[in-house]
Amino acid sequence: MQVKASAKHIKMSPRKVRLVVDVARGKTVDDALDQLKFVKKLAVKPIIKLINSAVASAKHDFEIEQDNLKIAEIKVDEGTTLHRWKPRAFGRAAPIRKRTSHISLVLVEIKESSEKRVKKQKVEAPVKMDKRPTEDEGIQVKKDKKKIEEEKKAKEERDEPVKEIIDPRREGRAMHTKIEGKSHRGFIGKMFRRKSG
Repeated sequence: MQVKASAKHIKMSPRKVRLVVDVARGKTVDDALDQLKFVKKLAVKPIIKLINSAVASAKHDFEIEQDNLKIAEIKVDEGTTLHRWKPRAFGRAAPIRKRTSHISLVLVEIKESSEKRVKKQKVEAPVKMDKRPTEDEGIQVKKDKKKIEEEKKAKEERDEPVKEIIDPRREGRAMHTKIEGKSHRGFIGKMFRRKSG
């Protein structure tokens, strides 16, 4: 059984990462992790994280223990390179290449077991079929068209009719009306409006 994992766009040059990867290649997972603890390089952190990730997926997906895993293949490829410039003397510019690397890892069982250990998840129906779900249980229920129309009519009946109040002090001038009550226009319906006389 093979377990694969990969880490991409690690902000280190592949040449530097390969120095650390060579320490772990071909060893069991426990031995590789023990060796990597004593290597004083920055590339150690992403490699240990990648190995732990692959071990976790092996335990979860195939129920394989860490003692029974071996690093079959680990390789470092070049990722995207960011091109930058550094100012130099006499108005010149020198290129800087910020390299990235992709690490890919393959773990293999030391002692292969004959059984296929793929975890089966239990699938249970969220609703029992003997009773009909309701909205109170937090389940969205499809409504009939008639029911939707009835709800709309009830909502319209609940809304208050629009009232127009004419200010008697301004009757001679241009008529100002105040619109009160709920209206379908929202905020605009509550504002003062000017009627052209």
